Amino acid sequence: MTSPTIAQRTSLGIALGVSAYLIWGVLPLYLRPLSTHQPPLSTLLIISHRVVWSVALLAALLTYMGMWGQVLAAVRSRRTLGILAVSTAMVSINWTTFTYVATHGQVMQSALGYFITPIVSALLGMVFLKERLRPLQLAALALAAFGVAYLGVMLGVVPHAALLLASSWGVYGLLRKIAPVEALAGLAVETAILFLPALAYLLYAVAVDVPAARLSLPWLLYVAIGCGLFTTVPLLFFSKSARILRLSTVGFLQYIGPTCQFALAVLVFGETFTRIHAVAFGLIWTAIALFVIDALRHNYFTPRQSPPLPQEPT
Repeated sequence: MTSPTIAQRTSLGIALGVSAYLIWGVLPLYLRPLSTHQPPLSTLLIISHRVVWSVALLAALLTYMGMWGQVLAAVRSRRTLGILAVSTAMVSINWTTFTYVATHGQVMQSALGYFITPIVSALLGMVFLKERLRPLQLAALALAAFGVAYLGVMLGVVPHAALLLASSWGVYGLLRKIAPVEALAGLAVETAILFLPALAYLLYAVAVDVPAARLSLPWLLYVAIGCGLFTTVPLLFFSKSARILRLSTVGFLQYIGPTCQFALAVLVFGETFTRIHAVAFGLIWTAIALFVIDALRHNYFTPRQSPPLPQEPT
């Protein structure tokens, strides 16, 4: 089979990244009812279901594609396993924080956090991957950072959840880019690390008779399976995209997700949106426009020194 060209790899990376962020962007619509339905699901229950059902789906995929050998190779490599252990910690923090804000009427803070993430990703790319940004791109970063700082200062509240979302996801993207493991195998290792704690918590919840932990409830069975799909599919898309594209490019595709979340927060969930929010988000959107203009001028979306996309078994 002929190896994909640079243009084909780039197109695939962008398509996967856009798809992942669109799914994450509408995820609050799926999660919000879980905290209001009777019986409601707590954040820990939702996370536990996401992990357990993700492991089941990934096991089926690995078996179908004959990729268990890659999983074993990743586990046997101390360096790879070490990177994936840290990335697992980062994604756990991110999942928990996101689930909490999405189910507690704070979707605007989630949107803010993911607007900040590209700044973190670009800076990490500069520091650790020696990715160089042109003057217009640096100006875009500065303007976006100013928008975020303005929002925090004017509201007089440090957006802890937003900062936690941004830092954990930025580091996760960096780690998944440098981890020498295919996206599906890496994700399988990450969820496997979380599987026993998640299963133990579910069993504990059943033992103490938490109603929402019983899969005998028909609606909960479908919700649990859906949690696995919403976890596995976008993470798999994101991991593949991160290995193909420059980290700073992946970071700016990130704006798709918070844009969707922002629209949901204001138009669907009725969260407060003041003039301060308008100014801050206006600055951030101006930064995005600068970045897109520079990308179009310099064909920025062509990855440099990126490894060829691993060939999938046919």
